[in-house]
Amino acid sequence: MFRDHNERIGVFFATATFCFYGLTPLYFKAVQHVPALEVLGHRIFWSVLFLVGLLWWWGGSRAAARSLMSWKVLPWLFLSGAIIGFNWGVFIWTVHADRVLEASLGYYINPLVNVLLGLLFFGERLRWPQWVGVTLAAAGTVNMVVAQGVLPWAGLALAFSFGFYGLVRKKVAVKASIGLLVETAMLLPLVLLAAAWAWQADMLSFAHGDLKTDLLLISAGVITTLPLIWFANAARRLPLSVIGFFQYIAPTVTLCLAVFLFGEDFTPAHGVTFALIWIALALLMADTIRYRRLSRSSLERKD
Repeated sequence: MFRDHNERIGVFFATATFCFYGLTPLYFKAVQHVPALEVLGHRIFWSVLFLVGLLWWWGGSRAAARSLMSWKVLPWLFLSGAIIGFNWGVFIWTVHADRVLEASLGYYINPLVNVLLGLLFFGERLRWPQWVGVTLAAAGTVNMVVAQGVLPWAGLALAFSFGFYGLVRKKVAVKASIGLLVETAMLLPLVLLAAAWAWQADMLSFAHGDLKTDLLLISAGVITTLPLIWFANAARRLPLSVIGFFQYIAPTVTLCLAVFLFGEDFTPAHGVTFALIWIALALLMADTIRYRRLSRSSLERKD
């Protein structure tokens, strides 16, 4: 399927990106004894330092400085930074609270949320498979509420926050690495204030425990930015429509971790809900492939 050497490299980077994302619960389980908010703070702090080093090495520091000085860009990046910070916080909490299965559900729902946001904010017309997909996703969520009596709010928060993050980033023509640096840099003052308060109250885990924990917390920057670099390499070599299919690797890996490694219960209600979501995604993928083929054929006839 991918005969071109450049495309094969893209496939490698796309696979690595989404496998890595799917495996990140292993990292957050390893720091489960550290409060979730402190882990989030370390993720932001060390990401800033790691990205500053990378951009200096790549020669992208001037572009980052221009973004920080642009009053047209800053408000949008502050908003997207707040959204992605919320998304990271919820994800860390789901792992700490042994609700990794719910996190997986959220990222399966995310593509369908994107379709819904396109309808609401861009006036996009949904084709019938997309309507059916969104309806099935809603039915799966309702099934969980009826069966367990609890709304899977964490999964929905992950799906909608990541959807809104993508929506806001569409407004800003900034490279992913530079955008992430500016987003996290604007959250950094809050992180430093919270760290100072926790240190004064003797509630800070960092530098107060074992060396292994400290090293794990420092590595949060690499955990955050490394897959972003891989994704950028994949995006340069593959069409975004192809990359879109790779994104389902991440929640699938996370689902397997939740059930087979972390021992979370996969109940009949989960089975029904995930089956509805998977059918919805299959419809969405089939419709995307069909629509792109029709569009390509139409362009070829015009030429």
